[in-house]
Amino acid sequence: MYARDDRSLGDLFADLSRETSTLVRQEIVLARKEMTQKVSAFGRDAAMIAAGGLIAYAGFLCLLGFLVVALYIVLHHWWLSALIVSLVALGTGGFLIQQGLTALKRVDMSPRRTIESLQQNADWAADMAKERAQ
Repeated sequence: MYARDDRSLGDLFADLSRETSTLVRQEIVLARKEMTQKVSAFGRDAAMIAAGGLIAYAGFLCLLGFLVVALYIVLHHWWLSALIVSLVALGTGGFLIQQGLTALKRVDMSPRRTIESLQQNADWAADMAKERAQ
């Protein structure tokens, strides 16, 4: 089934120690890479929220003057014209902010691939230990 290994127990433990060290370093690199990707996605979603807020504010400023005057011509009430324009601009900005928040809620910050890899490594180590014991 398996070829007989003639290494001493000390050699086997030394190899295990080196391989475990290498494995831990590789898992740390994987976790760091995975977290960097997740933080990057988080940053993009946060930027979307900020852009939504800025666009809503810019929309408020640009449309305020034009639409208030246009609605005043129709309604003959400055306060009602300003209120209508404000509600439209705030509604648009609120929609964009909500879209960004929804995207942020979907982001899973846990390093799933690293956790799966660690579980596979633990399973492999347990299998190897069982084989060595036989």
